[in-house]
Amino acid sequence: MADTVEKKLFIGPRLRRLRREFGLTQARMAEELDISPSYLNLIERGQRPATAQFLIKLAGAYDVDIRALASDTEHQALGELREIFSDPVFAGSGGQVPQQELRDLTEHSPSVADAVLRLYQAYNGAKLSGDRLAGAVGAGDGSHAVNSPMDQIRDMIRAANNYYPELDQVAEDLYAQFRQQDDEIYAPMRRHLREVRNVDVRVMPEDVMRGELRRFDRHRKRLMLSELMEPAGRAFQVAYHLAFTETGKIIDDLVERADLSDPVTKRLARVAFGNYFAGALMMPYGRFLDAAETLGYDIDILCQRFGASYEQVAHRLTTLQRQTARGIPFFFIRLDNAGNISKRFSSGKFHFSKFGGTCPLWNVHSTFSAPGKILTQIVEMPDGVQYFSLARTVRRAITPFSEPEPQLAIGLGCELRYAHRLVYAKGQNLDTPNPTPIGINCQLCDRPDCRQRAAPPLTKALDVDEHRRGISPFNFVDETA
Repeated sequence: MADTVEKKLFIGPRLRRLRREFGLTQARMAEELDISPSYLNLIERGQRPATAQFLIKLAGAYDVDIRALASDTEHQALGELREIFSDPVFAGSGGQVPQQELRDLTEHSPSVADAVLRLYQAYNGAKLSGDRLAGAVGAGDGSHAVNSPMDQIRDMIRAANNYYPELDQVAEDLYAQFRQQDDEIYAPMRRHLREVRNVDVRVMPEDVMRGELRRFDRHRKRLMLSELMEPAGRAFQVAYHLAFTETGKIIDDLVERADLSDPVTKRLARVAFGNYFAGALMMPYGRFLDAAETLGYDIDILCQRFGASYEQVAHRLTTLQRQTARGIPFFFIRLDNAGNISKRFSSGKFHFSKFGGTCPLWNVHSTFSAPGKILTQIVEMPDGVQYFSLARTVRRAITPFSEPEPQLAIGLGCELRYAHRLVYAKGQNLDTPNPTPIGINCQLCDRPDCRQRAAPPLTKALDVDEHRRGISPFNFVDETA
């Protein structure tokens, strides 16, 4: 400690970052450290060094490692920034960036320096993969070299058929334990966290949460949930936290087995496993599958029975792939009213593209003009496989009046041969249907004469004739004709 103090530690940027991680104002942190807000402000602005007494108070109040605060991480960051700015891409920016400016950046704005490092890594990755992507698209073979963290997670889930028995087993055991205490599991989940894990669950005002739906305060052992979430959302977030208190070792093993490429992707995998466990705890496998089959997969009733939202139930339906007790192999997609896809799963044959949106002929897009209403449709993909799909808009959390409400739709479907088990298919002609022909998306669909086509297919050569205009604005050579 003496050596640390003699160096006159100026820990302002790191202290500010630590305070923000705990969600504290300067006034609140100063109160908890029993110092004046003005003194704390001077330390954060680099106008006062951290004294030994201050560091001791900080370590005692927030259980932080003083050595981490005192480490010379800026030196390493400075070396990395020097290497970055020696790249020829900066040759036209007026010469080398002065070393003092780089030093100021690392010392006073470490978050900005870190963002520059990550941006340069992303630039290098894009530069490396650009030629591969262009080659794959030009070859028209449908392969893509770019494998983002989200793509890796989707590949990981698809490889497991979106089913993780280890997590399901623990979830079923916990659910049975909680149901012995109450008819629903939200209250016993909170009790378990408080009595067994010493974690207090609190619903907090929006002005405290500042746009966050869930935040765990490690210092106070407090799980804070936004008041904007509806009951199903709150239950899901408590169950998500339980994933890491009850199945931490299992999740660690699953992440290790996934053999992912980098720390960010591994953290995304942990989030995915936490979400999986939360759904499995709210809707335990055996009980949920039995109810789904008995009710003809009526999602609204399943929502009521298990205290879950429409999206949570629809997502859970894609995970029922236990070898000895399988559900219908559903596919699932979530998109906004601009067609951007934010979530997709498939436990059957249905194929989603990594790039681009979805086919506009699929009525999942029509749900935004009929909010809250379930729309059904029989569709046929270019490979001839027919599917029964249902789609509906969903709401994730209450939106303050002054902010635009996100508009999201859920598409859920299965191969037509399973549709007779769905309550939504009653009264429909499943034997001789008249399906709507759809594609993956415009760039990967080679259906001719499509009135909704927005782009030519990548796999076909354009056939341009300035004297002729067809139904589609893009004519192309159909080599099979």
